[in-house]
Amino acid sequence: MVSTPPLSGLVLEHVAIRLDGKLLLEIDCHIQPGKILTIMGESGSGKSSLLDFIAGFLRPVFEAKGRVFLNGQNLTTMPAQDRHIGLMFQSPLLFPHMSVLQNLMFAIPHHIKGRSIRREMAEQALTDVGLTGFSARDPATLSGGQQTRVALMRTLLADPKALLLDEPFSSLDQTRRADVRELVFQLAKKNNLPALLVTHDAEDARAAGGMVHWLDDSRNQNGCTGSVQPQEF
Repeated sequence: MVSTPPLSGLVLEHVAIRLDGKLLLEIDCHIQPGKILTIMGESGSGKSSLLDFIAGFLRPVFEAKGRVFLNGQNLTTMPAQDRHIGLMFQSPLLFPHMSVLQNLMFAIPHHIKGRSIRREMAEQALTDVGLTGFSARDPATLSGGQQTRVALMRTLLADPKALLLDEPFSSLDQTRRADVRELVFQLAKKNNLPALLVTHDAEDARAAGGMVHWLDDSRNQNGCTGSVQPQEF
């Protein structure tokens, strides 16, 4: 008997998350490489908890069932550091005691040896996002959009196999939001990463394109299924 080849990309199989016994969300979905799934829902609907479960950081107060696969590998019980998943949060979370260059070099995997090679990779990353010459800057001196661009490249330099985006544009003004959002989506697709974006902003979903999964009604499309009972926590 010929077995079915494993699916590439990120697969959420019968995932359900509960808090105090109450169902927050259920979802089944396959995010193909280079595609973006947007999860839409209000605060308290379980969006960030879903990302925590995928990344391996879900707090013990939550109960989660289901499985997570990345390029055919079951991640569900793996330690977070072994999952090779990149995360971007609402705040860039750059290390304040490091320069911009040091922040980027810190993310480069340890198997890449040689300080000159690692520095060259970090410098090129800055060039790729229009920040040539920012190496020695203190992160605190950067604008919000610049910090987010550095955070994006720090995430990508870690060589993730999937990308999770937890409302990373919410702190930016409208102009910077559109520019940075376009850059993030462009680089996710260029790197052929399956990406999951959680947001309550419909404009983010429209800009991402691809699948949209709604946590509070039945407007789901393109193969994602599930239900939710919103609960504040």
